[in-house]
Amino acid sequence: MKQKNQTLNQWTTQDERGDVSRILEWWAIEAFFTSMEDKKRWSLKVAFSEGFVDEKHRGVVCNITLFDQDTNTQYTSYIRTPGARLQSSSKTFDVHHGDSYMKGSYPNYQMHFHDPDHDIEIDFTSHADSFPHWVAQDITHGWLPMGIGFYRYGFIPKTLISGTMKIKGESFTIQGDGFFEHVWGSFDYEHPLTTVSGFLKTIWVYKKLGFWWLQNHTLRIPRRVMLSTENNPLGYDWVWGLFDNGWTVFYGNAMFWFMDGPAAGILIFTKDGKHYTEFSDITFHYNKIIYAKNHDFYYPRELQLIAKKGNETLRLTCSMTNDSREYVRSVRADKFYTGLAICEAPGVIKGSYDDGTQTIPIQGICKIEPQRELSLLGHNVITIDLLIPPRGVGLSVTLESHFFRKNIVAHLQLAPRPRLKIQMQRIASSEIH
Repeated sequence: MKQKNQTLNQWTTQDERGDVSRILEWWAIEAFFTSMEDKKRWSLKVAFSEGFVDEKHRGVVCNITLFDQDTNTQYTSYIRTPGARLQSSSKTFDVHHGDSYMKGSYPNYQMHFHDPDHDIEIDFTSHADSFPHWVAQDITHGWLPMGIGFYRYGFIPKTLISGTMKIKGESFTIQGDGFFEHVWGSFDYEHPLTTVSGFLKTIWVYKKLGFWWLQNHTLRIPRRVMLSTENNPLGYDWVWGLFDNGWTVFYGNAMFWFMDGPAAGILIFTKDGKHYTEFSDITFHYNKIIYAKNHDFYYPRELQLIAKKGNETLRLTCSMTNDSREYVRSVRADKFYTGLAICEAPGVIKGSYDDGTQTIPIQGICKIEPQRELSLLGHNVITIDLLIPPRGVGLSVTLESHFFRKNIVAHLQLAPRPRLKIQMQRIASSEIH
């Protein structure tokens, strides 16, 4: 019966249009398409978001990022209207922000986006080629925690896109593939630790996800642990991947300060767009990182994932292939958290899928979007390495602190001969990159 239920459309009309109980809500699309006349490759993200505080309208945002992947050019448009609301219908999914809109009903949607700053208009139909899915659908019915708040995250991992794009007076026919999501809940990025509405539900969500995570992991002492201030639980790593054979993958990881090792998040994989597998036993590693100098934090340019469930194993490497857009929105300067950063770029994904009987090479395209809640502390990372036999018994702790401008290395060896060594060095501004 469970297998049969997984093949049903999990969305209702209410799930597509606005939710009256939310503090924050957004609709977003991701797309890869080709302009047929010149064969250029493009990547697009558009998000409409709307915020509320005490039943007052905080404001609305239309955020558009268009990547010309062949020339590594970005066209960005960010329009924020304080105190306003999105134009929407109470009966169907029909959301407008100025000249831009998203509307329709599963499986068919109409999208129109206008970037007045760069004279760009994009108009296309988006036909769902997979069933909708809620993140953590089988564990919490789609509910996730954020700080002391909660939200619901639904997505369609594969849509077929067809339409037109007009850029600086020149028109093109476009075709490609996309991703669609709808998120709402009782949470607030500007005040992530003050949203007390529904706090008991937040506890329930943490509890359900925590037990699920523990049930899918064998607890062991790691050889190395890396923790950083920018990888706090209020940020995440996000990847959507579309493989050449039609399979898709979704990865979302709440960091919990880890910069390497076990992921606290989820990886959702589907071959046919009907049956979804949710992986919890995931490890991640940053092969390459980028430093955002103006805001003192690092984020991954290339990350490696290993996800296991039963006989299934996914080994994936996700790499940005274009310069990322570093969008940073400042919040109140007198608070500990000083800003919200989203760093997005198109990329490629490659690796393998093993079902216990055969290993299948897979590759495709992906979108990588690390998000970070930035703090006054900036970048600080502590690395703990265990020394085990036959090399000996001991502990090595390394602290790299931009806040204190110090590198501190401490070695404690217990066997075969007790020894303690501490080194301290100042970090010069020229060494930070």
